[in-house]
Amino acid sequence: MIRIFAGYDPRESVGYHVFCQSVIERTKGLVSITPLSGKQRDGTNAFTYQRFLVPFLCGYEGKAIFLDGSDMLMLADIEDLESLFDARYAVQVVKHDYQTKHPRKYIGTPMEARNGDYPRKNWSSLMLWNCEHNRNRVLTPEFIDESSGEELHRFQWLPDSLIGELPREWNVLVGEHDHLRTKIAHYTLGIPEFDHYADCDYSKPWFNTKSRMLNGLIHMKEPTN
Repeated sequence: MIRIFAGYDPRESVGYHVFCQSVIERTKGLVSITPLSGKQRDGTNAFTYQRFLVPFLCGYEGKAIFLDGSDMLMLADIEDLESLFDARYAVQVVKHDYQTKHPRKYIGTPMEARNGDYPRKNWSSLMLWNCEHNRNRVLTPEFIDESSGEELHRFQWLPDSLIGELPREWNVLVGEHDHLRTKIAHYTLGIPEFDHYADCDYSKPWFNTKSRMLNGLIHMKEPTN
């Protein structure tokens, strides 16, 4: 069974459920999806820090996947992502290196904010965890509470040699990247439910998935977006 931990933000609740729908209807295997939420720190979304508790929540055993969830859409079988697991690493991520084209995000919503650049931005939005790696045992609730967002999101408890790289198609930033083989669309600027992003790239498969979710329709074969 694939253990998935997905960020849940109550301000994007519909996005979380659309994401879960997209995972379930595209996988051939058995998945377990756990929502991650909690108290806010620094005015950020509720799972900004909780994502780093995944190894702890798994008892430091096996492997697991964290995804932002609320602003993502799965366009491939998540088994294919898990198959990229490499036990040499403590964690594997898509190593984005970019400057944003958009100075603001969540435009037209109460969440609207500046969209700044910083090192390793969005690396932690998708993590393939090696939960039993010794270097991840430091990730306790106490450590998370005492660490800054910068320390955590830049993976400063790890040497760079223990951070593996995943192919970019597993975390395509909508509105920032062009990619023809997208396997996960990440609406980091705002989900299509928000008026300003209703016609963004990959909005059609998002709305189609939302429709199936609302109507209780699960396709027995992979949907055509």
